[in-house]
Amino acid sequence: MTSLSSLWTESAGGQLGILMSTLSGIAAALAVALAMTVYFRMSYRTWHDVVRHGLATLAALALFAFAAYDMRHAALAYLGLNPSRPAVEFEIRMPRETLAAVSDTQIELHTDRNQTLALVDGVRDLADGRALLRGAVALNHRTADRLLVVSLPGKGTFEFRLRLPAEPHRSEQFGPWHLADRIASPVTGATAPQDAYTIRYRVL
Repeated sequence: MTSLSSLWTESAGGQLGILMSTLSGIAAALAVALAMTVYFRMSYRTWHDVVRHGLATLAALALFAFAAYDMRHAALAYLGLNPSRPAVEFEIRMPRETLAAVSDTQIELHTDRNQTLALVDGVRDLADGRALLRGAVALNHRTADRLLVVSLPGKGTFEFRLRLPAEPHRSEQFGPWHLADRIASPVTGATAPQDAYTIRYRVL
């Protein structure tokens, strides 16, 4: 099972990217401070001096903005997130005994263009005897053909169709609960009752 918490244990290469971006941000901040100090302490006698030092200040501010942008993207990349692409956060309800072996759970997003492994964020027990499985998966391609496939060894395969447009809008609230579109037994391939297996999701 791939865990969201495991993103914090990435390789040293990701840590180096964060460090380099941080250093560039510090350098940019120093450049801005130096430019502002020069601007306020120097006595300008000609408009040429004002323009020249004003352009230097603007360049320093632009450098600072770029460094901040670079640091943000480096941090998100280190966490395994692409800020330019949306992602789906989902919650799946199913009988607690179905999730007896959560460590073996594998969730994939299948589309007509690719397959993407989802990140599992954990399980929480519910008062009605079911459990809530949480996770997230990136939407790497523009397509309305999206199927979330949950594979539980020894329990079966559960398929949930994501009812989203090709370019979904981000939302703060989860959508309504939907029944599983298909549940297959690992032995007979028979379809199990679907009312105990539901999903809801939102776009991040």
